[in-house]
Amino acid sequence: MTENKSEKPKFEVRLPTVAIVGRPNVGKSALFNAIIGRRLSIVHEQSGVTRDRLAAPVSWHGRNFLLIDTGGLGGFSTRKADAWDKRIAVQVEAAVEDADILLLTANVQEGVTGLDEEVTAKLRASGKPIIMVATKSDNHDFDKQADEFLRLGFSKVYAVSALHRRGLANLLDKLLENIAAPEDKEMPEHPEPFKISVVGRPNVGKSSLVNCLLGQDRVMVSEVAGTTRDSIDIDVEIRCGEELIPAQLIDTAGLRRRSKVDTALEVFSAMRVTDAIKRSDLVIFVVEASQTGLTAQDRKISSIIQKSRKACIIAANKYDQCLAVSKTTLSDELRYTLPGMEYAPVDFISALDKTNIRNLLDHIGEVRSQLLVKIPTAVLNRVVNDAFERNSPPVSGISALRFYYATMIGNNPPHFLLFVNRKELCTDNYMAYLRNYLRNAFDFTGLPIDIELRPRPKSIESFHTVRKKPTYARAERAARKTPIRTPKTVKHGKQAGNAKRPSRQK
Repeated sequence: MTENKSEKPKFEVRLPTVAIVGRPNVGKSALFNAIIGRRLSIVHEQSGVTRDRLAAPVSWHGRNFLLIDTGGLGGFSTRKADAWDKRIAVQVEAAVEDADILLLTANVQEGVTGLDEEVTAKLRASGKPIIMVATKSDNHDFDKQADEFLRLGFSKVYAVSALHRRGLANLLDKLLENIAAPEDKEMPEHPEPFKISVVGRPNVGKSSLVNCLLGQDRVMVSEVAGTTRDSIDIDVEIRCGEELIPAQLIDTAGLRRRSKVDTALEVFSAMRVTDAIKRSDLVIFVVEASQTGLTAQDRKISSIIQKSRKACIIAANKYDQCLAVSKTTLSDELRYTLPGMEYAPVDFISALDKTNIRNLLDHIGEVRSQLLVKIPTAVLNRVVNDAFERNSPPVSGISALRFYYATMIGNNPPHFLLFVNRKELCTDNYMAYLRNYLRNAFDFTGLPIDIELRPRPKSIESFHTVRKKPTYARAERAARKTPIRTPKTVKHGKQAGNAKRPSRQK
């Protein structure tokens, strides 16, 4: 689904939307993963694992629709429902409102419960088409038990097993019957969305920032650490300057210290965060804007981002709580605590008050533009040649690092190939100097730069040396400097013996 700050963007073609709804722990997330064909939603025996709603596109027999996974509806009475139930219910109601078709799920192995009846009554009040799905039907005996759900007022019940993928084809065929056939016109080609993941340790304001960028409470926000569990993909159009960028925001769970990850659920959440970083184009690293806000876990997350070689922007959130400290002081503290992140710009923001969000959006637009840049080879060689002339390359003995030729072989991140005489002569400090020189020359804001050194092929001439004279010219010059000795005449036979002995006659 596509969301914007003021209203939903009007696309030419809107995908039909199907929402999976039901009470907790009936297999909604397992069914969601089975239909989309990948493990996007966390599946666990613990009740209430899914809190926010997840969405993914599905294609079946050439027809496309959007599938939404929702949290379990707990109790609707004040006596039964707790704080999480109420927040999950808000997310489910939003999914039901956006959906065209509802998949009501229930556990066939447990039969009809009072909560199933309560959920059914609530969904019927929406007026949306409902398909009854009996999950966890792992064999034919359970298929017969599925008829028990007919007493909820449905004419047919679809028994499925996400684990064994039983009954999914029949369910999807039924969905297509309820989805209007597309009109005979070409589908508009939309550009690939710019993927932005929002990461950080727990309770630093990641979900608040996502809601701020969306302009609505799309994901849950709580003072309790660990509110977000799944990585939630949300399509949105972001205005960066004069340009409207189609993007996909990925809200992630907070990464805790390994010693404090004490449940399998938290392990799954951490794996989702790492996966979200790998598949994103830009990482917004959210930290607390305070002199004591950075922790060892922040450094761990920074290390993960650097290893992934992804573009990054540091969002120092909650700046409204430390206005007495200058931005320069806080920025220096960030740079000192997070070594290796010098390429990432720092935006001091407040997601709660929407302070300096415009600066963050401008940096997002700059990073996206730079990821599309391809440096011409001639321009690149002039810049690298200038870098070598401004700062003498390392020397080992009588050999110095010599540059011959450069070319750009990748742009996400920028990847440059430099041909040199001996790559082992290049020190870490000189490599860092080259990266900074290229970043300043081409304005690569927020992008890591990869430089690969290779030995020079024979066909490439050096940019630093004048072409040597031919070999025969060097030989002639050497011959002029060295005097030529005339060899003595060699005598053979008796003449050789007589030459050695003095004459007797004398």
